[in-house]
Amino acid sequence: MQQHLPSGTIPPHPSGPSRSGTFTGRSRTLTGLVTAAAATAGLLLTGLAPGAQAADNPYERGPAPTNASIEASRGSYAVSQTSVSSLLVSGFGGGTIYHPTSTADGTFGAVVISPGFTAYESSIAWLGPRLASQGFVVFTIDTNTTLDQPDSRGRQLLAALDYLTQRSSVRTRVDAGRLGVMGHSMGGGGSLEAAKSRTSLKAAIPLTGWNTDKTWPELRTPTLVVGADGDSVAPVATHSKPFYSSLPGSLDKAYLELRGASHFTPNTSNTTIAKYSISWLKRFIDNDTRYEQFLCPLPQPSLTIAEYRGNCPHTA
Repeated sequence: MQQHLPSGTIPPHPSGPSRSGTFTGRSRTLTGLVTAAAATAGLLLTGLAPGAQAADNPYERGPAPTNASIEASRGSYAVSQTSVSSLLVSGFGGGTIYHPTSTADGTFGAVVISPGFTAYESSIAWLGPRLASQGFVVFTIDTNTTLDQPDSRGRQLLAALDYLTQRSSVRTRVDAGRLGVMGHSMGGGGSLEAAKSRTSLKAAIPLTGWNTDKTWPELRTPTLVVGADGDSVAPVATHSKPFYSSLPGSLDKAYLELRGASHFTPNTSNTTIAKYSISWLKRFIDNDTRYEQFLCPLPQPSLTIAEYRGNCPHTA
């Protein structure tokens, strides 16, 4: 299934070679002309549009973001999806891969998302096209059983990442060095387990996560912890807040507490979750500093945000 939305493109990055030389001989006039021409060229180059320098991040995907673009229900990329049968994989329960239809921008970073306890892929499916349309390959998965615990969910997230990058039909579209994990509830606890096991991951986002392990000083993956002020299943006081507080002080980390939300808020389309998830994934999977503006300075309490903590500016 393909959604007919305009594909995003990487802004051009014109640059030119730098040459220097010393002229000797009778003609100082020639030297002056060359110097003047070089100075003029320099002025022309500095007048190029922002983002036109050769040092630009090669992982940037899509147009420059705005508040409206990251809150929109769809980004600039048209999206295709592929079903993955549980019969064709091992280590997890299959799922659905969402990816930008265009191949013009090369490879994309990728994220795998796990559902919660007793839940199925359908409970987190809304995140698939929403994140993919912003320039990611997204794999929403089912688990081996609906009763899996966080350590199992973590292993399944990693198994799904390995399938995505090594065996899937879209493996050539994925940059295997730029990967992240997300999950809801038990899957959120699983995302912490996955990041603990595989420190090369670039981003982790537990959504109203649940885990009996409350401390995560081992994590080396930039982590956005999302809690809900009305969560009675995994109350923030005993789950999300201790998760966040235990992360290393040197780690790029943030805590977003949703206002007027419950444990199951991540199961339906939510602009606040999407906005900050997109910004976090872009900033750390793509190293796209264009999204830093949405994370630093720290977002303030609002109608949808009860609390936001974090370390700014980010170091990665």
